[in-house]
Amino acid sequence: MSLLYEGHDIVQVYGEVQALSLPQFVLHKGEVLALTGPNGSGKSTLLRLLAFLEHPASGKLVWHGNATNPRREITLLLQEPFLLRESVYRNVTLGLTLRGVSDTRQPYKEAMLAVGFQHPDSMAGRPFHALSGGEKQRVALASRLILKPALLLLDEPTSSVDAKSARNIVAAVRECMTAGVSVVYATHDQTLLDALGGREQKLGK
Repeated sequence: MSLLYEGHDIVQVYGEVQALSLPQFVLHKGEVLALTGPNGSGKSTLLRLLAFLEHPASGKLVWHGNATNPRREITLLLQEPFLLRESVYRNVTLGLTLRGVSDTRQPYKEAMLAVGFQHPDSMAGRPFHALSGGEKQRVALASRLILKPALLLLDEPTSSVDAKSARNIVAAVRECMTAGVSVVYATHDQTLLDALGGREQKLGK
């Protein structure tokens, strides 16, 4: 398998706090990687580094993917989803619109079906504040899946949702895995580990 990332002696510091110390990191194309470890071990920090939202304080993290702008190939779903104060349709399709896609109707339907919404059209006009916590997380995931990423990063994706939403999220991620999308997810949940599997990398001491 070809490399997506290669990292050595990665350290991230916030103020006087060392948030992450990772001697080595490797991720291959199509691989599934579970980040585990106690709170404060650096799982969320590593995800932000992998998404190129931050740069390490020291060390090296190299992208080996094909894209010259890897941020277009990577998407990150946070534990607490950020949604615009807009309709579901606007939230899900904004990324495509910003990329110049004019007709987003079919991609919207496909992304919403992928995360378990059986009637996407009936959801399109709903405002963000009318969604439950689980629905918000699934809409946020749909807004990532619609971009067809090469790498999907997930930070505790099922930790604060109901059982039905958790099952739909797992099903959507497994479908991505089947399609060859690389997945890195942070979790404390053994149930999620059992469902998604992959290589496990434990952070912290």
